[in-house]
Amino acid sequence: MTELDGTWSDEAEFTALDSQADDAASEEEAELSQPVLAVVGRPNVGKSTLVNRILGRREAVVQDTPGVTRDRVAYDAQWAGRRFTVVDTGGWEPSATGLQAAVAAQAELAMNTADAVLVVVDASVGATATDEAVAKVLRRSKRPVLLAANKVDDERLLSDVASLWSLGLGEPYPVSALHGRSSGDLLDAIIKALPEAPREREAVAGPRRVALVGKPNVGKSSLLNKLTGEQRSVVDSVAGTTVDPVDSLVELDGQVWRFVDTAGLRKRVHTASGTEYYASLRTKAAIDSSEVVIVLLDASEPLSEQDLRVLTSVVESGRACVLALNKWDLVDEDRRHQLEKELDRGLVRVTWAERVNISALTGRSVRKLAPALRTALASWDQRVPTGQLNSWLSELIAATPPPVRGGKQPKVLFATQAGIRPPTLVLFTTGFLEAGYRRFIERKFRERFGFEGSPVRINVRVREKKPRPAKKGK
Repeated sequence: MTELDGTWSDEAEFTALDSQADDAASEEEAELSQPVLAVVGRPNVGKSTLVNRILGRREAVVQDTPGVTRDRVAYDAQWAGRRFTVVDTGGWEPSATGLQAAVAAQAELAMNTADAVLVVVDASVGATATDEAVAKVLRRSKRPVLLAANKVDDERLLSDVASLWSLGLGEPYPVSALHGRSSGDLLDAIIKALPEAPREREAVAGPRRVALVGKPNVGKSSLLNKLTGEQRSVVDSVAGTTVDPVDSLVELDGQVWRFVDTAGLRKRVHTASGTEYYASLRTKAAIDSSEVVIVLLDASEPLSEQDLRVLTSVVESGRACVLALNKWDLVDEDRRHQLEKELDRGLVRVTWAERVNISALTGRSVRKLAPALRTALASWDQRVPTGQLNSWLSELIAATPPPVRGGKQPKVLFATQAGIRPPTLVLFTTGFLEAGYRRFIERKFRERFGFEGSPVRINVRVREKKPRPAKKGK
């Protein structure tokens, strides 16, 4: 039982699987040392389209409607061997009120925290009062400012670009974000303007990445604002205010975390359309790039199909998970009893996830999230030595052998934990193991070794029979 069967020769494969999950650490360090470029301007001048052109891929949500981007959103970019971070912002309106005022505040904050600023102006319209107001603020800034005259789709608009010198921001770079015209020249200027390293480095290196997910209007942005102590995400009573994922460094219980607020998942990605489709893609990407996911559930409402869809997406991603039951201040005794039944019935796939009852509005128990996150991440990174694993599994199978299949009882010859993040067990057997028996092994594995807050994957490899040599004389 504790010896690897000699019919396998791919032992080196185990080592390769072990190292695959550990490559992200160096990426975290590189991310912290990148300078930041903020892209600002009034609504619908093509900022997000230009961001996609700078990135060389479609990341920022784009739609032919003013105001689609509402939060400041960070993306990794690279040009001429230099890596930097691009922050896309909502349209900046100096006289905005309500929701637009919150968007403008996000753009101003991005300008104040970036290493360089790229102002985008619609060359086909020329400098407006809003553009002049932006320029007035930036002329007082001590950081480099570049001016992009966008929508110069042909030679006829080049003559109009010269008038943008009046903004006092230096030479305007004529570009077409839609067609890519002169984008290389702009990128060269950006690289020249950016410092080699950001102005301020974070004191804590490599904060763990946390994604906030849930259905629309469940309180994700409110929770992020409560954690940061500032109006970090735009919050409105209208469901679906957040479209792009939003990054925030949050100090929680003496540790810095990188939180990502995401758009509410309404529909399956392949059935969504327009802004909702790209927001769903961004949310999925945020989950995939995170290490642990906080799934927010509205405790005051019955568990919905949307909630289950979000949970399925998180489970399939293989990320560590914490369930936060929000709006607990609205839950009475009758609802609590009903909620327990709903959770027992609906959360069968994530019985291993820790639950925290919180209120993003009042701040009730939000500090309890940090211990739950640490527990989930410790489980996600946990590895059980091969000898200990096989000793435990030998005793388990001796007490409860696998069910007979096709008249034969499969044997488990050897087991190894082939990887972490998520923990992955590989069982080498003489026959197929039923799904129910694999779930039994996982349940007993958790009882013995813990792994609270982390998914555990169990893969089965069936030994292939070697062909018998042909008898001589035949």
